[in-house]
Amino acid sequence: NDKKMRQIYQQIRNVATYEYPVHIQGDTGTGKELVAKALHNESKRKNKSFIPINCGAIPSNLVESELFGHVKGSFTGAIKDKAGRFELAEGGTVFLDEVADLPKSTQVKLLRFLQEGTFEKVGDSKTIKSNVWVVSATNLDLKDEIKQGHFREDLYYRLNVIPIILPLLKSRKNDIPLLCNHFLEKIGGENHQRQFSISNDAMSHLMDYTWPGNVRELENAIRFGIVRCQNNTILPADLPMEITQKIESVKKSSPSEKLNKQSVQEALEITSGNKVKAAKLLGVGRATLYRFFDNHPEL
Repeated sequence: NDKKMRQIYQQIRNVATYEYPVHIQGDTGTGKELVAKALHNESKRKNKSFIPINCGAIPSNLVESELFGHVKGSFTGAIKDKAGRFELAEGGTVFLDEVADLPKSTQVKLLRFLQEGTFEKVGDSKTIKSNVWVVSATNLDLKDEIKQGHFREDLYYRLNVIPIILPLLKSRKNDIPLLCNHFLEKIGGENHQRQFSISNDAMSHLMDYTWPGNVRELENAIRFGIVRCQNNTILPADLPMEITQKIESVKKSSPSEKLNKQSVQEALEITSGNKVKAAKLLGVGRATLYRFFDNHPEL
């Protein structure tokens, strides 16, 4: 329900009509592949193949072959002709996840494909024309990768025709209860339609946590809690230790320790910068916290 996510949903519907190259940027666990699948499913290609490729998981010497295929004898171990992912995805969508990990030599071939819609298999001179929609993603800033000489600038502009930037979970915390309910239903279905729930105290912990692993970490926390819980209800003690420890470390500060730079910074991180909530978490009045900020303008 978060406004930022509703804007992304609308963007997906708009972009899917035109099928320009889309680049999805977001931290690990924000749902980049889910957005790519949604783009595919909203497009006229929805009845064709959706082929995800984790560019960082393929050995650099095999990336070109995986993407574009090879012919028999083109290199050691090429004992027969092989179709690449772009050929297999004909008429559909190729999702290039962690595209920043592509070797420079493969970046050149990808650039040519985006420009002309053609490629050659490794070891072959025959040019193949292909109709594939390319969606890419990374958790890195490609502009920084360009500055460091790791990524081609011309390829960046070809891939980044339509940018979609996914928000961190901690910046849309009002969606946490909705996501939890979704995961509870999903996991309940996996476990013979069992019904699970989360206690109010446990939900409070989930709302206060900063979620460095984003939505994927939240789903893992729910799975962990389901394994630990009794009577199908997740309590605070059933949550992963890193969630409860981070919050308790702030709540248990003694009065003399409550207002120091470290505790205040931790409270602000947990509350996503909300000073009113931070004061409540620290156990002090708002006026007390504001006076602390007046004395520490660097915060």
